[in-house]
Amino acid sequence: MASGIVIRQLRIGSLTKLAGTETLTGIYKREIDSAYLGVNGLNDDQHGDKRHHGGPEKALHHFASDHYARLRREFPEPASGHCQPGAFGENLVTEGFTETDVCAGDTFKLGEAILQVSQPRQPCWRLNLRFGIPDMSRRMQNSLGTGWYYRVLQPGMVSKEDKLMLKERPHEDWPLSRVLSVLYENTLNLNALASMADINELSPNLKELVKRRLETQQVEDWERRLVGRA
Repeated sequence: MASGIVIRQLRIGSLTKLAGTETLTGIYKREIDSAYLGVNGLNDDQHGDKRHHGGPEKALHHFASDHYARLRREFPEPASGHCQPGAFGENLVTEGFTETDVCAGDTFKLGEAILQVSQPRQPCWRLNLRFGIPDMSRRMQNSLGTGWYYRVLQPGMVSKEDKLMLKERPHEDWPLSRVLSVLYENTLNLNALASMADINELSPNLKELVKRRLETQQVEDWERRLVGRA
């Protein structure tokens, strides 16, 4: 990572209907050459559900393109045909950079901007519609390859072919693969949860989730997020 991770594609989306429904989404993103990155994301990048997508803690979405080959093998048509860079509504497309390579709180320089990893993506029911697979969100959650979000510490212009340059790694023992494992596999590992609760760079919503698990020693209900109704 010393030489940086090249941004192969930079993407933004306009609002459109999701998979023939009345649900609005910005998941269908198009390639652009450059854009201004502000605290709420790339200029002109739109979100259908502003409560759960976009905003300061989810300003930029990154999905590991390395996962697509596996997804194409696992999924039937037409879903497998969708499994190309951009399919998950990611803003950044890279190669050779996955949840095992990036840690909670990592700070990167990208073009003129400074980014910080805020949390992994928590898959929701919109993916079920996007891919035409009723349990797509659950499959992605179980895979522990969900992508992640950045907050923007310093706005600025970013471009395709810019490099993500690591500036600071305060939690090298917390790669996102470990964060995801605690969230969805080892869900009541109290020692790990207590350690996660001390990661100040995690998004407030995720920190609150972790603290509730510690207090109640119970796992929150995922059904509404994964299915849309419960």
